Amino acid sequence: MTTLIETDNLSITFGGHTAVDCVSISVPEKHFKSIIGPNGAGKTTFFNLLSGQLAPSEGKIYFRGKDITTLSSTKRTREGIGRSFQITNVFPNLTVLENVRLAVQSKAGVRYQMFFHYKKYREFEQKALEWLHLVLLDDKVDSLASNLAHGEKRKLEMAMLLALETEVLLLDEPTAGMSLEDVPAILEVIKRIKEQGNRTIILIEHKMDMILDLSDSVMVLFNGRLLADGTPEEIMKNETVQSAYLGGVSDERAAEA
Repeated sequence: MTTLIETDNLSITFGGHTAVDCVSISVPEKHFKSIIGPNGAGKTTFFNLLSGQLAPSEGKIYFRGKDITTLSSTKRTREGIGRSFQITNVFPNLTVLENVRLAVQSKAGVRYQMFFHYKKYREFEQKALEWLHLVLLDDKVDSLASNLAHGEKRKLEMAMLLALETEVLLLDEPTAGMSLEDVPAILEVIKRIKEQGNRTIILIEHKMDMILDLSDSVMVLFNGRLLADGTPEEIMKNETVQSAYLGGVSDERAAEA
């Protein structure tokens, strides 16, 4: 398989604290990798390094073999790396459709122009509607983003990332802050994106059932270091991982089965 994104001894230090410590991973294209670890393990900091919000103290990041370590987050998005945040990032005073249409226009390199041909905007809207259908927001296209429920805003954010046609989706705890009733809808959206089969997804999530159901591989961070990296089955059986993070989760699942 072709490697899409790779890190080589990636590290970052804040003062005397090393938040990410010599992490080297290789993620193939069209792969689903989840990142787990206790609070403070370095998961979000690692995401911030991948997406360009932070610059590493040491190490390199490669995308399709190209060194992108010094590229800004905006340039990484243009290269094909899109990132969602724990806090939703949408335009609250625009409609759902307008939010996604702007992302489609951005990808096409077209800013708003008063006399731009209306048929071209219709094409952008049609594409936006396709993304909104994928994330199950067909019935909310004319709603203001500010009026959406939290889970719906997460789905809108995903539609905007998809509209940018990014090859890599970095999803940082997409179910954070959601009610239990909202979680299945987000899970369904992520499954639909995965089933398209044309994107690499890297996910931070605490819900183990969700991770085991979706992931091709799971990496475990502990105190900033890569503790393990393997299939979900390998991770669940790894005694070091169990003692450091999972506790009795695997035993509980076995008991339930």
